[in-house]
Amino acid sequence: MIIIHAVNRLQYHRRLLEPHVERLLKSFPVCVLTGARQTGKSTLVQKFPGASKRAYFSLDELDVLEQARTHPDSLLRHPAPITIDEVQRSPDLLLAVKRVVDKNRVPGQFLLTGSANLLLMQRVSETLAGRAVYLSLWPMTHQETRGFPSAGMWSQFFELASSDWSNSINEMKGESLDWRETVRRGGYPTPALSLDDASSRADWFAGYVRSYLERDVQDVASISSLVDFRRLMRATCLRLGAMVNQTEIARDVGMSQPTVHRYLNALEASYQLVRIPAYAVNKTKRLIKTPKVYWVDTGLAMHIAGEHEPRGAHLENLILNDLLTWRSGLRDEPQVLYWRASTGQEIDFVIEWNGKLLPIEVKSTAKPRTEDARNISLFRSEYGKQALRGLLVHTGVQTRWLSDDALAVPWWKVI
Repeated sequence: MIIIHAVNRLQYHRRLLEPHVERLLKSFPVCVLTGARQTGKSTLVQKFPGASKRAYFSLDELDVLEQARTHPDSLLRHPAPITIDEVQRSPDLLLAVKRVVDKNRVPGQFLLTGSANLLLMQRVSETLAGRAVYLSLWPMTHQETRGFPSAGMWSQFFELASSDWSNSINEMKGESLDWRETVRRGGYPTPALSLDDASSRADWFAGYVRSYLERDVQDVASISSLVDFRRLMRATCLRLGAMVNQTEIARDVGMSQPTVHRYLNALEASYQLVRIPAYAVNKTKRLIKTPKVYWVDTGLAMHIAGEHEPRGAHLENLILNDLLTWRSGLRDEPQVLYWRASTGQEIDFVIEWNGKLLPIEVKSTAKPRTEDARNISLFRSEYGKQALRGLLVHTGVQTRWLSDDALAVPWWKVI
């Protein structure tokens, strides 16, 4: 229980999604906040300004869970709006929520949280379609750990003329940081904010993995062998930023391809695995092209993989985590994609938003060179005016144009 409740003992850091939860509760009868365990969902729904006016129930409490499973309608008989934490532990409770909402559609009736993507869980037959709005809470951004409820400055690259990018970046407050230490801490509140030494963080991550393996993942899928499942997680974390080849993974870990497919889906449904689709002009082709794989948290990914020194892929993952939080806070969510040409050239991330494309390359070097931006130039020549000038995110301190197509910018200035 130390692992489960540690986040509640930390000083509360406001989150980017907080005002969005309040806004949506004024318009929809049900708001569902999902995300991995320990990202701070329970804390957010108990600390945001309107929380004190709501009844709060957690399905982590056994008596509440029993009532939800045996007498769900009685749990929902309360005069005040209701918040229910970890609703994925009793999927049938959603049917009772649906019945209440269909009788009387009052905005803000239910605020639900879940450590699994309810839309991807096979055991969930009721998705509250037309009644609920969904938000995803990712691990804390770099700005959130500093006490600012925000993500990176990605919106500004779409809103400003590219000639103004440098000035806008230079106005951002911050100091040069070691990206490796930021990667090691990750974004889960406890290790990111309160555990300063590597051994304490290792203990926390080990407890997290045990808790997740022994209980939470069983809410999503039937795992026949925890040993095999742990081996698959390690193999995946060693492949950060690579395209997912399930046949290759199955061969390497000694499992059948259907089992690998099922376990990867379970990891994605429980917000551990993140798949990034490939960009294509024809959107239906994005469903066919092979996605790239990342993890929800860089510190946890390093622990699972048994790695002590961060790689360039971990820096990519750090940037991705910020992009996902930024995306979650927007009404018209941008698409976060990657691009790979038939000849092998690749762009780490392509953000598609409001008819524009922003290419982003991530390099774990303090001194980027002109040739590092070559793929950005190729991408822009391929997609013309739709493609904005690109960003080359690096680990140094200098912001400068590498070419007419690409601006080199330190990672700690954009996230």
